[in-house]
Amino acid sequence: MIEPSTHLRNKCAVVGTGHSRLGKVPGVSALGLLEEAMKNALDDAGLNITDVDGLICRGPDEIYTLHQVVGERLGINTTFSTTLTNGGASQVLGVALAVMAIDAGMASCVLVGYGRDNWSRVHANNENHLRASGRPQTMEISEFGPEFGYFGAVAAHAFGAQRHMHDFGTTREQFGAISVAFRKHALNNPDAVMKKNLSLEDYMEGRMIVAPFGLYDCSLQTDGAGAVVVTSAERAKDLRQRPVYIKGFGTCNNLSGWFHEQNMTHTGAIQAGKTAYAMAGVGPRNIDVAQIYDCFTYMVLVQLEDYGFCKKGEGGDFVASGALDLDGSIPTNTSGGQLSEAHVEGMLQVVKGPMAQRALVLPGPARARDSGAKGGATWRVCCPRRVPLLLSQRRPP
Repeated sequence: MIEPSTHLRNKCAVVGTGHSRLGKVPGVSALGLLEEAMKNALDDAGLNITDVDGLICRGPDEIYTLHQVVGERLGINTTFSTTLTNGGASQVLGVALAVMAIDAGMASCVLVGYGRDNWSRVHANNENHLRASGRPQTMEISEFGPEFGYFGAVAAHAFGAQRHMHDFGTTREQFGAISVAFRKHALNNPDAVMKKNLSLEDYMEGRMIVAPFGLYDCSLQTDGAGAVVVTSAERAKDLRQRPVYIKGFGTCNNLSGWFHEQNMTHTGAIQAGKTAYAMAGVGPRNIDVAQIYDCFTYMVLVQLEDYGFCKKGEGGDFVASGALDLDGSIPTNTSGGQLSEAHVEGMLQVVKGPMAQRALVLPGPARARDSGAKGGATWRVCCPRRVPLLLSQRRPP
């Protein structure tokens, strides 16, 4: 059993956030979008590129040393830099790594970011996209391929949704409640790609992709990038924005595989959440707002269970109760998430968490601009891909 150290609690803070243009951005590469987001984050923090001595990136998978390419574009030298390739977990892992690098004295101000141009790539070369999405994702199912109906992430996650429905009686209508709630949030967000209301009837009528997933169970295909600036709590006191302190984080990967034992319905978020809560000294009842990785509706439901917001098997009833709404018990993905705002593989959850947290303590007009504002909220959890990050604006003692 892991017993995480608490000495990193409140040691660092997010002091700047930014994102690029979102949606369909033809003619701009993932690198260009990432550069745009990073410059916006620095401007938000009131810092210059010369203040940065740490760089943590993720972007196109074919660029293995992305941090070097980004560093050249930005014109910086760093004392700590790396490229992460851990899928959707990379974005919060980047923030956690920034905290550890600052604590170790290897950097003092770290830029963390991710960019993608998936919409532009798909429409530029559809044949290559189909080939890439058709590759089985794990060795244990390598005997299956597109000709058997197994293609990419949507099919893999559909297995998990079917398993949850079989074991716990979860319904498509309950998955639909997630899509409907996130679309409502997106309608309050001027940056969101999706601008049209979505009813449960609309959800049910959406074309089937891979049973039980219909069109509105699947995250968007978009271009976009996001970035945050992380520095020490001490330095954060003198910067432009009110610091959002990093209270805790955790990670766990079920490397035995998606199809091993109960991994489809009991994810690594169970252990990762326990680690993050222990580091922060809180529990799920202390969390006011959540930003959950939502590549598919099912992943939201199972993570809500695994992070302790409801009991295992009760996620369907929980989301159908309105718990994810702005006036619900745990407002979730309050900017629309990857299902309705834009798919930047969890990076926007990392960006929008601190943005909304800061808005909670601002005067009325600024607070009203944030769709995630909930009166009196103090704690926020960002959970891209089973790697929770706990944030608060309470000053450290």
